[in-house]
Order: sequence, then C-alpha cells, then structure tokens
Amino acid sequence: MTTPTIKAPALEMMELLEELAAFSAPGPGISRLLYTPEWLRAQQFLQERMAALGMEVRLDEVGNVYGRFTGSQTAGKVILTGSHIDTVLNGGKYDGAYGIAAAITALHYLQQTFGQPLRTVEAVAFCEEEGSRFPLTFWGSGNVTGMYNGSEADSCADSRGITISSAMEACGLIHKPGKGPRREDIGAYVELHIEQGIVLEQAALEIGIVDAIAGQRRFQVKVGGTANHAGTTPMGLRRDALAGAAEMLLALEQAAVQTGDPLVATCGKLEASPGTPNVIPGEVQFTLDIRHSEAEQLERFCSGIQAHFERIAESRGLTLELTATLATTPAPMDEGLKGLLEEISQQQGRSFRTMVSGAGHDAQLFAPLCPTAMIFVPSRAGISHSPDEYSSPEELAAGLNLLTAILYELAYKES
Repeated sequence: MTTPTIKAPALEMMELLEELAAFSAPGPGISRLLYTPEWLRAQQFLQERMAALGMEVRLDEVGNVYGRFTGSQTAGKVILTGSHIDTVLNGGKYDGAYGIAAAITALHYLQQTFGQPLRTVEAVAFCEEEGSRFPLTFWGSGNVTGMYNGSEADSCADSRGITISSAMEACGLIHKPGKGPRREDIGAYVELHIEQGIVLEQAALEIGIVDAIAGQRRFQVKVGGTANHAGTTPMGLRRDALAGAAEMLLALEQAAVQTGDPLVATCGKLEASPGTPNVIPGEVQFTLDIRHSEAEQLERFCSGIQAHFERIAESRGLTLELTATLATTPAPMDEGLKGLLEEISQQQGRSFRTMVSGAGHDAQLFAPLCPTAMIFVPSRAGISHSPDEYSSPEELAAGLNLLTAILYELAYKES
C-alpha cells in the first residue's frame, strides 16, 4: 500500500493554528466560547480560508462550518474530518483547533497533489463541544447526528440568562427547530486531537489510535447525619456525615484501583454543612465521575459502589441519596479504520499504541452512525484546558501525516 507523506503542509497547519489562536477574548490562554464575537470571527475566518483554498464552503443553521472537495463519484457518502472550534475559558490553542487546522491542511494537500477525489471529502469546524458557555455539550456535532433537534435552543441559557437562540440570532444565525443541520450522508468520520493526557508522552510514543471513547456516569451524592457540638458529643454517639463520606470515597478509590485500567473514578467536588470548625457536619454533598470503555463493566462498577455506599451509610446511621446526573455509553471506534491506521503507522515508521479516550469527543456521537476513528498525539505533561497546553510541531506534524494518509485511502483509493 502506498500512501502520501508530507513535509511543507506541516508549516501551513502551524500557521493556521497560530492564526486561530488570535481569535480569543482577553485574558490568559484562549477563550472562544460559543456564539461570542471571537467565536464568530474565528468561524468567519475559517470560511474565508477554506474558500481561498478552493473549497465549497457552507455554514449550517447552528454555525458548523464545512469546506468540501466534491468527489467524482457523487453518489457516494461524504468522508468527514475535523473537530470543534470552541474552547474552555482560558484554555489552550490546540484542543479542537488542531483537528480543524489539520483537516483543512490535509484536504488541501490531497487536492493539490492528487486532484479531485473519488469520494467527496469535507473539513468541519463544529460550533461547540466543550459546554463552557451553555449547560450542554456537543451542540455542533449533536445537531448533525440527531442528539439534538434544535428545540433546546429556546430553553437553554447561559449564566447571564441569554438563551442559545438569542445568542445565535446575535451571530446572524436563524434558529429553526426540527431536522435542521442533521445529516445522513456521512460515510466515515476521522478526528485528529491532542491526547489531553500523559500516556503517550510517558511511553515516548508518537501516535495514539483510539480503541474506544469511555462511557461516563456522573452522580450527585448527599449523605445526611446530625449536626452537633464538636466538644460535647462523644465519638461513639456521632452521626458524622463527613466521616461517612470520607469512608465512601476511600472505598471508591480502592475499588477503582482494584478494578484497574481503563476504569477511572473521581470525586471532583465536596461540600460539608454547616461548614463550621466546632460543629459536626450534618450533611455532605459530593460528586462522582466514573468512566470505562465497556458498558457492562461500567454498570457493574457503578452498581457495586452504590451498594457499598449504602452499607457504609447503614452502619453509621446515615441517610444516603444518590442521583444520576449524566449517563453516556462507551463509543467503540471502527475496527476496520483502526486496523488501517495501524497499518499506515507501521508503514510510516511511527511508534504507536491503541488506547482508550477517557475524555469525550465529537467522534463518540458519530461512532454509532458511521465508521469512525480517532488519532491522538502527545500532550506535554498531559496538560490540557490550560494556557500551558502544548504539543510540539514535530508531534503535530506526525498526526497530520497520519490523518492525510488515511484520508487518501478513504477518498482517493478504489474500494
């Protein structure tokens, strides 16, 4: 199998990344939240850049931007690649933007080198993935895949009370609930992304080929006891909600370690009430975030932890309320595309491993609908969602080479 390799396009991609980084609200790092002026300028810039490269450019109803090279076999489905243009508050310049810059660069290179593809290819800048402004995620790819139908725009508001539909209108987008941007013509989706973790760097590997995106469960837990005087209540007569919560969280950590990778379990927030130094806590609320790449294992672990928490609460005379706040299913990537990525990586002489993505990505929404693949490149020290987010030009170029090669296979080679 002969696939193209590239050198000069890496510079084109790096320049595009730097240009995108300029579209940010004031402050540390990059802040480009959905439907803000800096978000709008970034999407407008991408439309201009795509058009200048000879792409057919389209902006859909929610603000996703597409750049297309139409294939000679017009009856076939579209090969789609890209990522999200939005960021977290004070984030980095690689998360999402790297996948967009690489997609545009790869398609431009292929068109310049090999001419018209057999199958239509598109680069996409999804309008939103992070959930940083409005209390939902994947607004861009979610509208494309049918996760949303647009009705959410009238009821979902940001911290200032501005609804999605109002914010869209301010950007010149017309809110139309219904089928809207949903597409049924996607034949494959490939997303290139920074790892946002430390696995590849610690293993000194160039490429991560994602095996699956982990399913996720989130819970809000409330432990009830009796608030009482810290000096006059004997230890044996206490109903200390915080002591009970501490035992639960220690049990959570022990169970997660015993289960082993790729399961992870986290308590990210804990609040004790009344929160006074000389009062025994009468109530504690904390969050749970539990992830695994296999649905059965995830459900088994969550059920087991709930039962364990109930036993602890009963032994201590405490009450327990556990409320599910999020449930996403694991998203396995396509076996054929994974195998193709492994073959190309070997051909290019790149070190790689297959791995689970603990973070969510747009690719997980496409996985149930069409063959889907994800490529990771290392993140320095595993840092992401931070101004310190960094991947070297060499690492970014390696991902671009791999993306370009698989797009060549998908769009230019006979089936």
